[in-house]
Amino acid sequence: MGSIEVGEILTVLDEEDREQEIEVIGLLTIEDKEYAAVAFADDTEEETDEDMDVFFFQVVEGEDLAEIETDEEFEKVSAAFLEAEETEETEEEK
Repeated sequence: MGSIEVGEILTVLDEEDREQEIEVIGLLTIEDKEYAAVAFADDTEEETDEDMDVFFFQVVEGEDLAEIETDEEFEKVSAAFLEAEETEETEEEK
């Protein structure tokens, strides 16, 4: 039983049952739940952070991704990742 890690490439099915490769670009634990920020693998190689579409999932049992079920939970996760990114950028500037 493995665990999801930053930089890992995963294959998922999109709405039309086509395989898409996504890359884990961040992990955060919020209120005892682990969440992953992911982007399309092709975008992480070519795009700047501003051009990249980022998606958030809950990490289940350390190795599976599940959709975030409520808007409230999504907003909380999105805000936490944004805050973590801003904190990281501030620390890099020092």
